[in-house]
Amino acid sequence: MITATTSGREQVAAAVPASTLAPLSVELACRALDVLLASLALVVLSPFLVLIAAAIRIDSRGPVLFRQQRLGRSLAPFTVNKFRTMHQGVSHDIHREFVLGLIAGEEPPAAHGGPLFKLNGDARVTRVGRFLRRASLDELPQLWNVLRGDMSLVGPRPPIPYEVEHYPPHWFARFAVKPGVTGLWQVSGRSQVTLEEMIKLDLEYAARRSFWLNLWILARTVPAVLSTRGAS
Repeated sequence: MITATTSGREQVAAAVPASTLAPLSVELACRALDVLLASLALVVLSPFLVLIAAAIRIDSRGPVLFRQQRLGRSLAPFTVNKFRTMHQGVSHDIHREFVLGLIAGEEPPAAHGGPLFKLNGDARVTRVGRFLRRASLDELPQLWNVLRGDMSLVGPRPPIPYEVEHYPPHWFARFAVKPGVTGLWQVSGRSQVTLEEMIKLDLEYAARRSFWLNLWILARTVPAVLSTRGAS
């Protein structure tokens, strides 16, 4: 398993020129923005979060939250929180094979017209889960990950460890920044972009990251989510 060992950090360092790393002032400004907006969002949305939790419990058996290990900045492992959108106890093998096929450069099935990293017409997804995914509401518990410092409001998608084991070397530059709840690729087409396009946008973000770029992406996230463009 890939973790934030010396070798993992070396992989990231080898893919990221030191001159492209954000200065401390940018790090502090982005972190302040994360804490302020994530805290405000959790307070304002708390009644809505309770309603979503109740709907999940009524719709299907199992816990409200889905927790899974992901890899963050410098390949540091952390537990991501999401609202559960699948039936309890289902196998994830089919999704693993699908994602590893995308990384290997295989074309998705012709019938697959859904989001990147998600299977179209997945029978494992609950009725409430389909709605939550389409509206991107299943991601809201990640605000807690933002407060903890595991994630940022803006950044690349946090990958599952088995995905990273198959990454080509130049993809590791995306681990120079924290993963995010939203990102450049989400507002540039969300799940309609290809995997290679997503990685290019992640690398572009890692090289250009700034307080103002984060604000711009956050401002574009709201209409992107409301339009459900590229969602499923």
